[in-house]
Amino acid sequence: MPKPVIALVGRPNVGKSTLFNRLAGERLAVVDEIPGTTRDRLVAEAEWAGHIFDIVDTGGIDPTQTASGSGKEPLSIGSTEFVDEIRTQAEIAIREADAVLFITDAESGVTPADREVAEILRRNQQKRDGQAFPPILLVVNKSDSEARRLQAVQFYELGLGDPYPISALHGTGTGDLLDALVATFKTKGEEEEDESVKIAIVGKPNVGKSSLLNKLVGEERAIVSPIPGTTRDAIDTHIVFEDIPITLIDTAGIRRRGKIEPGVEKCSVLRSLRAIERADVGILVTDAVSGLTAQDAHIAGFILDAWKSALVVVNKWDAIEKDTNTMDLYTQHVRQTLNFMDYTPILFISAKTGQRVEQVLPMALRVQEERLVRLSTSQINQIMQNAQHQHPAPSHAGKQLKIYYGTQVRSDPPTFLLYVNDPKLGHFSYLRYIENCIRRDYGYIGTPIRIVMKARR
Repeated sequence: MPKPVIALVGRPNVGKSTLFNRLAGERLAVVDEIPGTTRDRLVAEAEWAGHIFDIVDTGGIDPTQTASGSGKEPLSIGSTEFVDEIRTQAEIAIREADAVLFITDAESGVTPADREVAEILRRNQQKRDGQAFPPILLVVNKSDSEARRLQAVQFYELGLGDPYPISALHGTGTGDLLDALVATFKTKGEEEEDESVKIAIVGKPNVGKSSLLNKLVGEERAIVSPIPGTTRDAIDTHIVFEDIPITLIDTAGIRRRGKIEPGVEKCSVLRSLRAIERADVGILVTDAVSGLTAQDAHIAGFILDAWKSALVVVNKWDAIEKDTNTMDLYTQHVRQTLNFMDYTPILFISAKTGQRVEQVLPMALRVQEERLVRLSTSQINQIMQNAQHQHPAPSHAGKQLKIYYGTQVRSDPPTFLLYVNDPKLGHFSYLRYIENCIRRDYGYIGTPIRIVMKARR
């Protein structure tokens, strides 16, 4: 089941990034006194009271900027451009998140911008099981003193329930806030079970993701344009392929950090990451003309971090001058750049001409089948025995790792539990060797493998 996603929403300089760092437990977001410092969307995993969830730090809406972002003439709070920008970001957050933390500032009090955001959030809430969804928790940050905590009562006028006075900088009050947050997870209604294979099409802007979707579906379902960033939403398309129901998810392009514009595009990236989280297989679409870049590897890392299966599709292959060695050389380039996902199959296609597009869905379904395979305990133990016989684990401080036996505790993704003498002796390189031994006997094509060690008592 996907982890809950919590969106941090609010105007600039109310402390969203400080709270994000506090909840994440490390300094991930850039914090500065200058409003608008957060220039890119950040996602991190947080945990409280046994609940694991993702928090998303979004850029604040700055009323001092013009509609074009030039900043030459300040916008008035009531201007149409400012209201539209706030509405877009707030509506996306409330549609995509499982809960919203609406951050305000005790130092500034209730501002017109706070009232505008509160109205939009409240108006777009939906009813689920008789309750408003997603739940909105009103956070009054910078409540660093008793006097400011008492002043938090003024925020009742926003009509969003009890305010939670906190200090993100010092951590005061965050425990009560998190208790209230995780309590909302239990009231979330169960979604209707979807048995289809979910395939997310991800990649940088303008690599041909929408063109590939249209080719797979056989009709123009997504807008195709040479302008990067045309796709803003994560679009679900339901098809049946060889009697198998499939949900294709076309996503917005994920730009390099620092290139992501505030507002709509930040939330588009949020949608893409959520699409990866709820997918079974991620199709990473790359551009053969521009070549594989660090950003392609960054997006592949998103897929791996979510423990999803993957397929690399090199698009625009028709635009490449080729000889007999071109495909082999390009494959080596892909393997080198994505060396952390060397188990991933690679297809060379042209969404424009249809070249090899018919191979994409069969390969994606094969990758999904590999994800669900279970090995017997006897098979696993035979692999472990052979692996240790061929290459014993190196010793550390006079002690050597010994694997007594192993078992597969789950699939989706394949997870193996190894009982050993001391888990601390399991060096990363030797675990990688064990993974390679498993893949040598059974490929698990396109699928990540989890290996967990436990001391045998």
